[in-house]
Amino acid sequence: MSFPDTSSDESSAYNNNLHLTAAGMSFTYIRNNKGPNIEPWGTPHVIFMEMAWKVKANDRPYHHLPEFKKKVFLCIKKSRYSGNAIKTYKYNVLTFLPLNLYEQFKRVANLYFLVLLILQIIPDIATLPWYTTLIPLVVVLGVTGIKDLVDDLVRLLSFRKDKTLFIHREIAVQKLQYKVGKVFQESKWRDMQVGDVVRMKKNDFIPADILLLSSSNPNSLCYVETAELDGETNLKFKLGLRVTDERLQDERQLAEFNALIECEEPNNRLDKFMGTMLYEGKRYPLDLDNMLLRGCKIRNTEVSHGLVIFAGADTKIMKNGGKTRFKRTKIDELMNYMVYSIFVLLILVAAGLAIGHTYWYEAIGSKAWYLFDGKKQDSSYRGFLMFWGYIIALNTMVPISLYVSVEVIRLGQSKFINWDLQMYFLEKDTPAKARTTTLNEQLGQIEYIFSDKTGTLTQNIMQFKKCTIAGRSYGTDIWNQYADRSFQFVDHSLVECIRSGKDKDVNEFFKLLSLCHTVMVEHKDDGLVYQAASPDEGALVTAARNFGYVFLSRTQDTITIKEMEEERTYEMLALLDFNSDRKRMSIILKFPDGRIRLYCKGADTVIYERLSPKSRHKETTQTALDIFANATLRTLCLCYKDISADEYEAWSELHQEAQVAMSDRDAALDRVYEQIESNLMLIGATAIEDKLQDGVPETIAKLAMADIKIWVLTGDKKETAENIGYSCSLLTDDMQIHYGEDVNDKLKVRQANRRLEPATYRRGKKKPAEAFFPEPGKNALIITGGWLCKMCKGLHDNKHGGMSLQIDFVDMACECEAVICCRVTPKQKGNVVSLVKKYKKAVTLSIGDGANDVNMIKTADIGVGISGQEGMQAVMSSDYAFAQFRYLERLLLVHGRWSYIRMCKFLRYFFFKNFAFTLVHFWYSFFSGYSSQVAYEDWFITLYNLCYSSLPVLLVGLLDQDVNDKLSLKFPKLYLPGQQGALFNYKNFFISLFHGIFVSLVIFFIPYGAFLQTMGQDGEAPSDYQSFAIVTASSLIFTVNLQISLETSYWTFVNCFAVLGSIAIYFGIMFDIHSAGIHVIFPSVFTFTGAASNALRQPYLWLTIILTVGISLLPVICIQFLHKSIWPSVGDKIQRNRKKYEMELLQEEKKKKAPAFERGRRSRRSAYAFSHSRGYADLISSGRSIRRRPAPKTSDGAEREMEQN
Repeated sequence: MSFPDTSSDESSAYNNNLHLTAAGMSFTYIRNNKGPNIEPWGTPHVIFMEMAWKVKANDRPYHHLPEFKKKVFLCIKKSRYSGNAIKTYKYNVLTFLPLNLYEQFKRVANLYFLVLLILQIIPDIATLPWYTTLIPLVVVLGVTGIKDLVDDLVRLLSFRKDKTLFIHREIAVQKLQYKVGKVFQESKWRDMQVGDVVRMKKNDFIPADILLLSSSNPNSLCYVETAELDGETNLKFKLGLRVTDERLQDERQLAEFNALIECEEPNNRLDKFMGTMLYEGKRYPLDLDNMLLRGCKIRNTEVSHGLVIFAGADTKIMKNGGKTRFKRTKIDELMNYMVYSIFVLLILVAAGLAIGHTYWYEAIGSKAWYLFDGKKQDSSYRGFLMFWGYIIALNTMVPISLYVSVEVIRLGQSKFINWDLQMYFLEKDTPAKARTTTLNEQLGQIEYIFSDKTGTLTQNIMQFKKCTIAGRSYGTDIWNQYADRSFQFVDHSLVECIRSGKDKDVNEFFKLLSLCHTVMVEHKDDGLVYQAASPDEGALVTAARNFGYVFLSRTQDTITIKEMEEERTYEMLALLDFNSDRKRMSIILKFPDGRIRLYCKGADTVIYERLSPKSRHKETTQTALDIFANATLRTLCLCYKDISADEYEAWSELHQEAQVAMSDRDAALDRVYEQIESNLMLIGATAIEDKLQDGVPETIAKLAMADIKIWVLTGDKKETAENIGYSCSLLTDDMQIHYGEDVNDKLKVRQANRRLEPATYRRGKKKPAEAFFPEPGKNALIITGGWLCKMCKGLHDNKHGGMSLQIDFVDMACECEAVICCRVTPKQKGNVVSLVKKYKKAVTLSIGDGANDVNMIKTADIGVGISGQEGMQAVMSSDYAFAQFRYLERLLLVHGRWSYIRMCKFLRYFFFKNFAFTLVHFWYSFFSGYSSQVAYEDWFITLYNLCYSSLPVLLVGLLDQDVNDKLSLKFPKLYLPGQQGALFNYKNFFISLFHGIFVSLVIFFIPYGAFLQTMGQDGEAPSDYQSFAIVTASSLIFTVNLQISLETSYWTFVNCFAVLGSIAIYFGIMFDIHSAGIHVIFPSVFTFTGAASNALRQPYLWLTIILTVGISLLPVICIQFLHKSIWPSVGDKIQRNRKKYEMELLQEEKKKKAPAFERGRRSRRSAYAFSHSRGYADLISSGRSIRRRPAPKTSDGAEREMEQN
């Protein structure tokens, strides 16, 4: 769907024919304007061809007509209009068991063990009892199922908690539903449907995309806070159509409202809406100014009525959310491939042993009379049965408990994040929250961070920091009753100048700030509440207020301020509003003494061009502006001009003509404004800080030291984004900044070179790409959303060329230390993240705080939500959430790194202990005729992974740390092994495999050699099968538990208890199941009666166990010693000097913290300190927010209130 951009010429959209194209259908607006006093809701004459989306007011059956049905499956159809319910949970009472089991058996390992269980029921191939597989499988499925259920309940309860305040809404009933009365009924959000008329009250969240019909404010004006959509906390205003404002005030009128809305289909464009309303035979145009979007909040409007156009998944905020992607860590993917490798190894080993049995039976087994089993089976068939027998016997090579152990570790690590008090934000009582338990170790592998700006890096709070007046700069006492207590600007000399009243320039400076603006004011609880079109403008008016020039009220043509306790009212003759081309705004006022003066404020680049030659203090002000810019403050120049009555009258006539121009009205107004805004006299300049969150520069610097690259993706304009880049130390003075033009040139050169050298780009002959920035030094990239659109367009126009262009762009950007993308849409944010993931195969993290960040949060490998001022949409879609950007440092460098190290150590050890355990069967098969007989007792096989070896390794996965948190933050280079994937990969896997093979050889052959031709103390040979099984099992338990002790870096009482406790549990259970009492009860299940007590009373066997364990561990001890002595890692070096570094940290903490970063830039100019959208000038000048009209009462008796300005 495509629409022409009318934002740059709003007035012409109402004066000219407007042709639009949507989904292959065309329609044309023809607007007729009558007379000079044109309202934007003037009645149009419209020639209209059908649009795709139709909504009938107060008529639910209409939306279920056959023409509005869509096919779901085969012949099943449902309405194309979504309901307003949004499902956040996965299971219900009926679906939990089957759906959860289905999901769990999609894991190959679980399905494999289910097949094994079935095979073990078949007598001919059952080498192990069925319970050896059933018990571990039930435990694994049960633990995982309980965890999934708890996660789903937490997700559901969290959603309901966040929605507690907006459960009850009032929805106009359809007049055909009830015979008596036409009243509003309370309903939940989920019951709302397209076509319903809704009533919303002040501070309510808007539940769907709603067409504003009327409100309690004059002319159906409605103020909304759009923080959930665009991250801006300043208020926007919406307007109802005049016809609905006049005719839809009481409940009877609303219940009888039967208009037909025809508009564009649901889409993700937050800045556009096009449609028409057919009501009582006439059509009225609709645009975004008439729409209240889901997620916004009603402000300063007691009651609003609207018609639901899009609901649920069709709303713009949900369309911008992107698809919910199933996220998996790199370790997960690697682990699955390794499990597949083990499957292949298992099949090969089982096949080899089965072939061995075939030949053995042919040569020996069939000829030995004492081996005859009465079965007439040839050697090939017996070999086939042995293949399945070995699949069962060696099944523990595939660790069934691996996945549930990983889930338990991840759950514990998530709890540690939740419990971390150093990530708790006291001011808002907000702890850190791990909203997923499956991605913790991925936090230790992040290579790229994509961050929003407003509300993420900054507080979205503007503070008046410095100013220069008449060539004198003032830096930073609250002394009047109207002062804002949060205002932080202290300069006693400036205060004395104001109090004395002797310095006219100072008085004019603050008078201008209190008069030249479009701020609305509300008197509340004996105080003043300002509603500004931008935080910048609000900061300037607040500054004037705190210095004694208090903006009190305004009407359509007057503005009242209090100057040093004296109230004065000025007549407003004209208000020349800001736009992105003018970069300034002006107001023409008539003073009480009859003088006419123009006040103007704007960017220095446009103000200096319009200054009078007689204007003073240009050079000193310019110097001050440079100083302010070096401090990354947002600057604004203030000036004035006295106008004679004759000059104003002449200009006023031109102004009126431009206001009623039938074409190019904005251009005509700009020309008229240009005439009056000349020969200005400079007063001074302001400097505003877009206040960063605490610790942002330090966090970015620390993450950069960890080789993590940070990209800022923001909807703000380039100057603002660049300014914040310097403020937060993302950009530094030693960086070479490259803009879109530079990028285009370099990409064109690369593309041209590729065309000239086609042979080098053939498959398999691609030469290494040359660097885009061969010069030494740091580079940074600043591009716009428009540039990204062109690049994507190139991809669609030329698929191959566009793809190579994207690859070149990603390569260039990744060579830079910092990248800033400004003026990007939510969808573009997600696309940028996708590009890096696609072409760099890098682990990415996105962090944001608004609904406009949801797409990139879902797209990235890790999504982090900031629970700040912009609502909860980002948090609800995130994997991790906290209140301040600075906590990201601890999340990655401490929790992420620890989680990665713990998980890698756990997996390496887990594979080792299972190989060491299982491959003993393999060696035993050479001495048992390849008969698939197992080397251990059945119950030992069942309990090995559940009880005997699980707890120590679980605790290492939960608690181990190479260095403490403070040293982790002090040495960010410790993070690098995670980015490189150095601690767990196929190399580590094969090392674990060969380590397991070695230990299994030792555990089998040393007891085998010790048992060979041996006599015990009692004269009996201890070389029976049961004694051998006990010695090998005991050696294995000692070896694997002492091995994990060697791997443990951080010892606690719990770790020590787990190692000793696991060994004690082994012996305790073994003596119990080998006792005569349990054999009497279950004679066929417990067959090793008295074996343990008989074998372990022999000192010779204890010596054998000690020798086996010693030989198994000795190589590991030697290798670890050599590795840490000769090839120490960064972590090893820090561990060696741990006490020294800890003392240094203590000394640093005792010292006072150094001042904040000193930032400097020789020629950087701050952004123009206004919102980049239009202000309230049209609204103020027209008086639509001020005029009082008779307000009929609603049925509940609530009187309408109008805003007092």
